[in-house]
Amino acid sequence: MPSTNAPAAGAERPLRRIRSLPGPFALPFVGSALQLTRQRVHQDFERWCRRYGPLFRVVLGNVTMLVVADHASVGAILRDRPDGFRRPAVTDRIAREMGATGLFQAEGAEWRNQRRMVMPGFAPAAIKAYFPSLVTVALRLRGRWRAAAEAGADIDLERDLKRYTVDIIAGLAFGTDVNTIESGEDVIQRHMDVILPAVMRRSFAIIPYWRWFKLPCDRLLERSVAALNAAIAVLIGQARARMRAEPERRECPRNLLEAMLNAADQPDSGVDDNTVVGNVSTMLLAGEDTTANTIAWMLYLMRRNPHTLRRAQEEVRRLAPDPAAFSIEQMDALDYLGACASEAMRLKPVAPYLPLEAVRDTVIGDVNVPAGSFIWCVMRHDSVAEEHFPNASAFEPERWLRGERAPGKHISMPFGAGPRLCPGRYLALLEIKIALAMTLASFEVEGVDTPDDKEARELGGFVMAPIGLRLRLERARTDAA
Repeated sequence: MPSTNAPAAGAERPLRRIRSLPGPFALPFVGSALQLTRQRVHQDFERWCRRYGPLFRVVLGNVTMLVVADHASVGAILRDRPDGFRRPAVTDRIAREMGATGLFQAEGAEWRNQRRMVMPGFAPAAIKAYFPSLVTVALRLRGRWRAAAEAGADIDLERDLKRYTVDIIAGLAFGTDVNTIESGEDVIQRHMDVILPAVMRRSFAIIPYWRWFKLPCDRLLERSVAALNAAIAVLIGQARARMRAEPERRECPRNLLEAMLNAADQPDSGVDDNTVVGNVSTMLLAGEDTTANTIAWMLYLMRRNPHTLRRAQEEVRRLAPDPAAFSIEQMDALDYLGACASEAMRLKPVAPYLPLEAVRDTVIGDVNVPAGSFIWCVMRHDSVAEEHFPNASAFEPERWLRGERAPGKHISMPFGAGPRLCPGRYLALLEIKIALAMTLASFEVEGVDTPDDKEARELGGFVMAPIGLRLRLERARTDAA
């Protein structure tokens, strides 16, 4: 099937070639790479979109890529995965060099095998069974933030939210209570903080120098990957021991790791323990920063728009006033809080771009795209355009509460689209609601500030994060002891 909106049948306009498209000036060997800022790559591409339009070319090194920014074409590309488009082969090589073989970077039959293994653990029924553990983690975060509020201390928002998300993912994935919120930094989190920047750095390297010689950062990366895999291997061994001692766990796995091991052991599953290790690593890497940064952006935007904070707080205190008694039904009822999440992800998507590669010859818009071509999807272009979202730069959660007149989910796609829609979407939204509901029920948000008291700057990396946000809270008078 056609992957994007190609010209209508009978159209006389010839298809354009990628190299003939407008785009930024390119030098020999490096292309336009010198015009990019590593920590603001997403903003550089968005700036080029405003100059060259929704379809243009960019040369990086010896690669000429097609940049696609209109939501219809991006959505069609995402719906044509994995058969029509895949992650770039270079990204796959980098991931495999680092020992990652999980669902996030798998393609084709490998992806289908792994998705069958992983999806049952992310199904709403499985997440609902895990809900009490989510609340337990949120209550620990409340305890930490209560101590900070009583001491009048600022809270390092990024650090604490990463602890919150790591504890949730580790508990769901391993059935293990790592409790980094109360006990401090965990070995898994420490090594992820090394691995994630390295993925970004290597993905943009013009020359893969590390294949011939290692810099200190590469040796540190190797140690972190080895340590992370060793820690996961220990957890897999513990899980297999539990499953041998309690055979009923095979029929009713109690965590995602047990479910994946059970699936891997089935005849003709197409996966093994190495694949399980890769998927556990992937869940930790993908689930930590993405959700933590979405929560941070959400708090920042709500604080900058006090009327949204007041409305969300009123909703929480009316429908879910006691975090210790949170229920799935209460979280589902928090419509305005959900709208705040949707609006924050529209303005500040943690994945503002998605690089892909064409698997077969295709057409995007009026551009001929040969198999093997690199495609750079800009995810935040139409979602902040006035023609799609009136008053587009404003934080207006109400726009998501207009029923049939609400903006289409096909324009803002923070979790992707099509067959490869993020499998952790339900869990992420639940984590976001629980964290915000706990905060609004228990505290007054006095400030969400940057180090220089100016507008929060975007740090591009593996995900897009706010730089250095500090949270100031006061304990709410209505908060139970």
